[in-house]
Amino acid sequence: MNDKKRVLILGGGFAGIQTAIELQKSGKFKVTLVSDRNFLYLFPISIWVPVRQTEFENVKVPLATIQKKYPFEVIIDSVKEIKASVRQVDCQNQTLSYDYLVVAFGADKMKHKGLENTLSICGKPEVSLAIRDGIDELIRKGRGKIAVGFGGNPKDKSAVRGGPGFELIFNIHNILKKKKIRQNFELTFFAPMEEPGAKMGKGALPMLNKLFDRYKIEKRFGKKITGFEPGSVAFEDESKLESDLILFIPASAGHSVLQSSDLPLSDAGFIKIDNYCLVSGLSDVYAIGDIAAIEGPEWIAKQGHIAELMGQNAAHNIIESEKGTTNKKGYQEHLNILCVMDTGDGAAFVFRNNTKSFLIPMPIVGHWIKKGWGMYSKLTKVGKFPRLPGM
Repeated sequence: MNDKKRVLILGGGFAGIQTAIELQKSGKFKVTLVSDRNFLYLFPISIWVPVRQTEFENVKVPLATIQKKYPFEVIIDSVKEIKASVRQVDCQNQTLSYDYLVVAFGADKMKHKGLENTLSICGKPEVSLAIRDGIDELIRKGRGKIAVGFGGNPKDKSAVRGGPGFELIFNIHNILKKKKIRQNFELTFFAPMEEPGAKMGKGALPMLNKLFDRYKIEKRFGKKITGFEPGSVAFEDESKLESDLILFIPASAGHSVLQSSDLPLSDAGFIKIDNYCLVSGLSDVYAIGDIAAIEGPEWIAKQGHIAELMGQNAAHNIIESEKGTTNKKGYQEHLNILCVMDTGDGAAFVFRNNTKSFLIPMPIVGHWIKKGWGMYSKLTKVGKFPRLPGM
């Protein structure tokens, strides 16, 4: 037992948890996972918390529950500095050493002037409750203006996350419609790109425009965001978008912890890796998920299923390294966009890779398919249902 190599995993999101599960299943390592919270948060289904279609607790998977099936060690702490040169990680309360390191604690967000005047569905989990409270307050008033949008990172186009923004505004529309007060609200979607959603493929843009028109959602596209003020979004042409509630998803940016660490970084501040998720110039450090600088086609985006794939591959490659083989798995050949984009009363299945892209509208049933995915995700994490290939 004592001669097992120590694998230290930093981050309790999709990427880190999947790595811990795969390594623990091998039985060959002492696996320790460091997370700043004691649960896995299922961000793809958190869009329903603000509109009271699910409870906050239903979006959480306690790490203790996952440990019952896969008994890796969990340390609740915050990472402060990574010292790869001496195989150490400084945390808030302790210093940890390792034989292999997997960095998976996600990314920071782009800094916008006045960002404190916004709320993000892709921010800290508890923010979903603040969004819910804001929507509840406007529903009590019976009228209001709600603006939903997302931003970009000019240094890394893969760091944009707009899908949850589309899902959120469509769900808000539908909850207001059910309460028969939709006509009293102005809903506007904003983004600095001329064609937000273009990454999903040619079929996505016409469908999104149809939904915006059908739901009477205003659009404010192609204008750089200069900042946020109490009650408004400011653009570079000096125009403003007035709103009682601004829900904004900033693009990802390199994590602040990396600035004081000794890992190689891209211009955008993400960790440089090769196709096998191995950090450039190092033989025992891997980076996966949002914290990694992924390379691929112009349309690539960082999504949860790609993070999990990278976690599976990192675990596989660590196991093979210990065996002394060259049987490694890369992530680049598996890059794709895959999502069930919920609209509150249905959904659309979106897929894109190097050879094809398509969008399949799924009225009514699509909403329940995404609900089913949420249950599937929970059950697979705690070992009560087998993972399906590609999911």
